[in-house]
Amino acid sequence: MMPPAKAPLGALFWAFVRIGLLGFGGGPAMIPLVRQEVVKRHAWLDDEAFADILAIANTLPGPIATKMPGYIGYRVAGASGCVIAVAAVILPMIAVMIVLLTTLSRYRDVAWIHGMGQAVVPVVMVMMAQLTMDFWNKSRLALGWAISLAMATAAGGLIYLVGVHPGWVIGALLLTALLYPARRRKGATP
Repeated sequence: MMPPAKAPLGALFWAFVRIGLLGFGGGPAMIPLVRQEVVKRHAWLDDEAFADILAIANTLPGPIATKMPGYIGYRVAGASGCVIAVAAVILPMIAVMIVLLTTLSRYRDVAWIHGMGQAVVPVVMVMMAQLTMDFWNKSRLALGWAISLAMATAAGGLIYLVGVHPGWVIGALLLTALLYPARRRKGATP
């Protein structure tokens, strides 16, 4: 894992403003946008650090749309980065929400307004599919395809069939990793 880059506060602000403005579909739909900004565009974090932050954010209570920016901002720019990232992601959402909800409530019966909301759904679906493939590839390379598939199947069964909250599943995996750390390969240096 590479050490995080120090982010300029202005760049951090504008990165999370973009996320706040383009994050249609709620917090989970914002995750690919956050990854695009902090991993791909600015390289403040690598994929491993981003995956760790995502896992931890999913285990904590509250909306992921503020947990991830808060922690990422803190990690790459300290306490002021935390405040700036959270403010940058929520202020545009608040402003746009007020304007759009006022407009939508006034013109909700107009067909093209209804169609706009429906048109965003496939785009969010593609973004989530891309994020899923990226995490599958990372897991497959780290654990192998058989273990990755077994873990994904078990987690999916627990979440969708049994009704276990995803936070409990992630928490159990984190606890398992803490109690049974990966064995070092032979010949690896400590």
